[in-house]
Amino acid sequence: MAKFEESRWADSNFSQDYRDNSDRYLPFRDQFIQVAKLGYKNFISKKNAASILDLGCGDGLFIYELAKASPFLNATLVDASSEMLSVAKARLSNKENIDFIKASFQQISDSDPLNKKFDFIYSSLAIHHLSFSEKKRLYSYIFDHLSPGGYFFNYDVVLSPTTMLEEWHLSLWREWIKSHSTIEVPNKFLNIPSKYKSNPDNVPDTLESQIKVLRNLGFQNVDCVFKYGIFSLFVGSRSKEKDNNSIHSDTDSAALHPCR
Repeated sequence: MAKFEESRWADSNFSQDYRDNSDRYLPFRDQFIQVAKLGYKNFISKKNAASILDLGCGDGLFIYELAKASPFLNATLVDASSEMLSVAKARLSNKENIDFIKASFQQISDSDPLNKKFDFIYSSLAIHHLSFSEKKRLYSYIFDHLSPGGYFFNYDVVLSPTTMLEEWHLSLWREWIKSHSTIEVPNKFLNIPSKYKSNPDNVPDTLESQIKVLRNLGFQNVDCVFKYGIFSLFVGSRSKEKDNNSIHSDTDSAALHPCR
């Protein structure tokens, strides 16, 4: 991954356009967030003062939505964009126990400014900017910072396993943009799937390869819980008991799976 300062996310105009229009070109964004919220409600919300980490928090939408149902959470939001953090701070200005940290994923892995464990770690449309080796390093960092019984939810784009499926998944994306707009769709939205493919900042890996990494690191309950084309929400947890450090076999990781 290039340095954050060299990516499009350092461009304030690009960040502003994303905030203004993302619901018009991100398929089922609300549903992905809702499923993650339900995961938190099912696995975590009964814990008193649960601690949450949002990696690549953007404008703070997920924590804002989560706080509606769980007002007593403790949250740490991390993003490399000063502008995004400013928007997140404004959105969450009336919430208590919220911390904001400006850092890239590489800085998080290198210096560990968090230095604590979390019950729930979430990331949204961010980790696909990392190379595969950087993804593995970040997933290891996430595992190390999960409390026993904690869960990691990652909503992101993934690489389709074949070229034929990739082309179809991108066409699904274009059709979704057309069918979910109440006004004439501008070309800049219809061209987003093509720009996504040509943008060197995007280096997605397959869902299967990332699920295998999570299992090999010791994550349990690894699964894809929601998927549409290249957009996926996959999860993993840390055992409540002493972690089993045995490595999963390739046979286990290649088992039939409805989301792969």
